[in-house]
Amino acid sequence: MSTTRNVWLGLPASAAIATMSVLPASAQQINGTPGSPGATTTIDGRYLPPPPPKFGGEIGLQASQSKPYWPARVVPPQGAPNVLLIMTDDQGYGVSGTFGGVIPTPAMDRIAQMGLRYTQFHSTALCSPTRAALITGRNHHSVGFGIISEQSTGYPGYDSVIGPESATIGTILKQNGYATSWFGKNHNTPSYQYGVAGPFDQWPIGMGFDYFYGFMGGETDQWTPYLFRNTTQVFPWIGKPGYNLTTDLADDAIAHLRQLNAAAPDQPFFLYYVPGGTHSPHQPTQEWIDKFKGKFDMGWNALREQIFANQKRLGVIPPGTQLTPWPDDLQKWDSLTADEKKLFARQAEVFAAYAAYTDHEIGRVIQEVEDEGKLDNTLIIYISGDNGTSAEGTTVGTPNQYTAYNGILDLPIAEQLKAYDAWGSAATYPHMAVAWSWAFDTPFKWTKQVASHFGGTRQGMAIAWPNRIKDAGGIRTQFHHMIDIVPTILEVTGIPAPVMVNGIGQKPIEGVSMAYTFDKANANAPSTRTTQYFEMFANRAIYHDGWIAATTPPAPPWLLGTAKLPEDVINGYKWELYNIAEDYSENNDLAATMPDKLRELQELFMVEAAKYNVFPLDNSVLSRVITPRPSATAGRNTFTYSGELSGLPESDAPSILNRSYTITAEIDIPASANGTTGRAASQGSSEGMLVTQGGRFGGYGLYLLKGKPVFLYNFVGLDRYRWEGPDALTPGKHTIVFDFKYDGPGFGKGGTGVLKVDDKEVARRDIPHTIPFIIALEETFDVGVDTRTPVDDNDYQVPFRFTGKLDKLTVQVWPVQLTGEDHQAMQRARAGADN
Repeated sequence: MSTTRNVWLGLPASAAIATMSVLPASAQQINGTPGSPGATTTIDGRYLPPPPPKFGGEIGLQASQSKPYWPARVVPPQGAPNVLLIMTDDQGYGVSGTFGGVIPTPAMDRIAQMGLRYTQFHSTALCSPTRAALITGRNHHSVGFGIISEQSTGYPGYDSVIGPESATIGTILKQNGYATSWFGKNHNTPSYQYGVAGPFDQWPIGMGFDYFYGFMGGETDQWTPYLFRNTTQVFPWIGKPGYNLTTDLADDAIAHLRQLNAAAPDQPFFLYYVPGGTHSPHQPTQEWIDKFKGKFDMGWNALREQIFANQKRLGVIPPGTQLTPWPDDLQKWDSLTADEKKLFARQAEVFAAYAAYTDHEIGRVIQEVEDEGKLDNTLIIYISGDNGTSAEGTTVGTPNQYTAYNGILDLPIAEQLKAYDAWGSAATYPHMAVAWSWAFDTPFKWTKQVASHFGGTRQGMAIAWPNRIKDAGGIRTQFHHMIDIVPTILEVTGIPAPVMVNGIGQKPIEGVSMAYTFDKANANAPSTRTTQYFEMFANRAIYHDGWIAATTPPAPPWLLGTAKLPEDVINGYKWELYNIAEDYSENNDLAATMPDKLRELQELFMVEAAKYNVFPLDNSVLSRVITPRPSATAGRNTFTYSGELSGLPESDAPSILNRSYTITAEIDIPASANGTTGRAASQGSSEGMLVTQGGRFGGYGLYLLKGKPVFLYNFVGLDRYRWEGPDALTPGKHTIVFDFKYDGPGFGKGGTGVLKVDDKEVARRDIPHTIPFIIALEETFDVGVDTRTPVDDNDYQVPFRFTGKLDKLTVQVWPVQLTGEDHQAMQRARAGADN
């Protein structure tokens, strides 16, 4: 690859781009003098940005005696393709119809039919880590993402910080003249930096993307998303009945492509398109749900057999592949009751609808590229899933994922059936039963979170580039990984991997290019990736030259960290061994018969793990959620606000989990209801939200209804505990206090709440339990208004703005109350945060 790059001299940017295609990519200076039309020079593309050129004109005492000169602008090499990088969420190998699934994915089919399908492509088994590897070309631990950002600790491999020494593909392409944009899920910003105070160097616009439209964390409600345009929170659903983020993302991406095409039609673009489908919550539109009615009545075991047969027919698994056995701890479909079958079939219908809906909207973006006449010279990479299908819905599924996130793993079937008709709507935040997830990972074992087995890491991928890839419909079996995408993009664009970006020396790109597979002559060439490690929650594997050694997960991921795990993380795990050159699905464990080979690979894992910041291994799950991290709340126990505040992320809000707390609101009720609307006006009293965190699926709110003070505690949608004053507040100043005494130590204990008005107790009650771990990942802390979903739909609708005057709002929190065992877990986590 050439290490020199073009710059254009002496032309306005628009003129340079308009004539870009007439000169060779490696041209030396030609045709005229620097600063004149048509002149080029070369730069060393390994150092970004290039140094500013000296002024090349002449300056006299007056303009008539002077010669102007325009500074240079870097442009991509001649003929460099556009790049459309697409990845869906939480989809294993057997989800898409393109790779044998029963869910139609015509957009992915289109890419496969005009390009190539890859049958041995891999993720890291989890969201943030895979995405970090994808956009940097480096292993997830190498760039601080050994785990999702919400579970980050203070070790180099786990701090959730993509440092400046690991420039993203966005940064590299942007500084080489590409227009760069990012749509959909982020999840690569440290969770403690979601606030609008920044810093923004770890946001998409700080990682090389000119434009960002999407959500910051791992998931969001598709009906009322926690959404940003660049760094500004937006509320696009307001006034739009039927709004859904999945369509909105496609609309915005299409609009952005049209704007680019109008402004600079010859400038190559890099568009990173990563919608939330099919991560929970599964929330497609009703139109798509209706398409799948009855499609999963056959059950998960029959579904698995059907997918397996389809995969053989399509040639996306080798002819001799064996279907791995059904796990003993998951029920077989025939053993279920009629109610269980009814509920579980509904869960799969909604999941399938979400997958098909997501692919449909992706297809609209691809169609826009064709409509602009740019399809032939666009490299399109479409990856089905950032990890295997998710097991986080537990063995029975849930209409509200926050129940599972808080350790409630067995919601009664009868209780779930109450949400049957609403499943997938704005009234639910659903996920499906694990057995479906296992089936959608056919033919492999295990699911998302399990890095040791292909059920967690094998992803279907299709790549098309009509100008270059001529083996339309071909299949490629080379072993590759997410880290190989960046070097592939760099090779096909003719752009070198930089050694210096913004004055910072760069870590080497750890991936290898896959571009060699584009040629039909190399259809069966040996893989250029010979070794790859995998690790997540201490489940680990090492691939080398057709062999893979893998640990046996000591507990299934659907227990979400509640099971006891081996204390000896290094030696307390059993290992398996597979010859995947002959055993595609990891069905035949050779560990007992080939101990020397197993030992060789175990030693290789230790070498690779040391090289890429994998140590220290950590199999904890829940304790990492509450690990102390840098934040605006660290060391604070009193938080004071005034006026109206909306959109404060959980990391910057006072936490009331597992502790006592006091909320004090100092308010002023106007003498009349002039200026108020709705119920407040009819009652002549103020109403509205004073403070809230969370919403429909869990959280709390202190507010006025018809002038009466109310504190509402929503226990993950299962129970709503209410304190309400008997009388409407009179005009004038008042102090409302809610004081809660926690019944610790321990996670999720109950307590006693007292509501007071002007030092007079107006309501008291005990509650048996509280939310232990997560109130709401994507519902914000709001003062003086509630903006997204209400904590109780029967009380009010959003936006719910306080119509009086909020002089001061104070939240005081007391120390967290945990057991000795809990404290030990916290100390272990804190040791990671402090080092």
